[in-house]
Amino acid sequence: MKEVMPEPSEEQWKVIAEDFWNIWNFPNCIGAVDGKHVSIEAPANSGSVYFNYKKAFSVFLLALVDANYSFIRIYVSSFGRSSDGGIFSHSALCKCMENGSLNIPPDSCLPETNIEAPFVIVGDEAFPLKTYLMRPYPGRQSSGNDFMTYFNNRLSRARRVSENTFGILAQKFRIFFKDY
Repeated sequence: MKEVMPEPSEEQWKVIAEDFWNIWNFPNCIGAVDGKHVSIEAPANSGSVYFNYKKAFSVFLLALVDANYSFIRIYVSSFGRSSDGGIFSHSALCKCMENGSLNIPPDSCLPETNIEAPFVIVGDEAFPLKTYLMRPYPGRQSSGNDFMTYFNNRLSRARRVSENTFGILAQKFRIFFKDY
């Protein structure tokens, strides 16, 4: 897989982060993560293992994408009944982020400040909050708080790149079009 989708170098991660800042106004972001159920015919003798919460059989595609709708890393894994956060927690991407083996640059100053912050990936509320994974503030906490609302809006702009990338994939390859 490394020939088809090579691991980004430290410099390439910095370029990705710069693109997220310039295009989507989210600093120190090196990717947006999301998952998609891909429908399958039920494998023989699989029982309900591939049966997902939307009452269909599927496998799960987890992807990390850049600011320009390109896949950086993908993982086809798990049975359809698993959740985004659960699959992420058991993925090679999570393990690499945890052990620091992805060539991610050291902490960097946020644009136009002296405040150092780590490079992060962004996801929706289905993903766990980690030092390297940002997710929105929960709705009930953020209502009425201008900072939290502003942060959620910015994060949402960056995060939607992953959803849009799956939309582009589905338009190109109709097998992915069935939405779960």
